[in-house]
Amino acid sequence: MCCFLTTLVLFGPRAALVIWALINPAYVLNAMWNSWLWLILGTAFLPSTTLMYLIVYPGGLSIINWLFLGLAFFFDIAAHTGGAFGNRDRITSYT
Repeated sequence: MCCFLTTLVLFGPRAALVIWALINPAYVLNAMWNSWLWLILGTAFLPSTTLMYLIVYPGGLSIINWLFLGLAFFFDIAAHTGGAFGNRDRITSYT
């Protein structure tokens, strides 16, 4: 778990997901409904949400776990849209 946290901090959630899938593929496949497709799509588009789902998966989805998933989803959306919001003054077509 220590190597996992270090990878997460240094390289981000995508690298942590790849390392976790390589170390424990049975757990990851079980959490992703035995389909690599969900893991690949989650890693490509919503990496923090996918990583949080793998973390909260053993305990089931209780209210507090849904809160953590929502925060991870918010983090993903903020990461995707933050650049456009920060550079809105540089683009002349925005009013």
